[in-house]
Amino acid sequence: MTEAVLTLGGIGPASVAALLGRYGLCLQILEPGAPIPGSYWGEREAGLKAERLYARPDTPVHSILHEACHFICMSPARRTALDTDAGGDDAEESAVCYLQVLLADALPGVGRDRLFRDMDAWGYSFRLGSTRAWFEDDAQDARIWLRARNLTDAADRPTGRCRA
Repeated sequence: MTEAVLTLGGIGPASVAALLGRYGLCLQILEPGAPIPGSYWGEREAGLKAERLYARPDTPVHSILHEACHFICMSPARRTALDTDAGGDDAEESAVCYLQVLLADALPGVGRDRLFRDMDAWGYSFRLGSTRAWFEDDAQDARIWLRARNLTDAADRPTGRCRA
């Protein structure tokens, strides 16, 4: 990895909290080094429990967006019982990855280009070899999935709604 991934501390929590709040998620910021409740990957990765997304200043922005998009994309029944493992199938996981790129554009100082680099650096794996290549040339299934659930509009813009 040639550059460190962007962290919550690198952009500040205000814009992230506002974005998550649109979807009914509350950003819970923890002290540096504190254990992160609901973290599937552990260490500094974001955690989910019910409508709370937990992060520390060293939590990668891509991790926060990814977990937030799991919350947005899951069914209401799964959202109610959410604790650590968001579950879902491969199609939903693809939609989560696509939506997190779209939401990156809503965060000042982030944007999709930075998110592409950070996702690649973290180790997201796509069959075309990079996040950008997948997003631009191989993500039609994710776009269809998101539109079918009214999470994006016909122009691939997030609707600001969670899956109903």
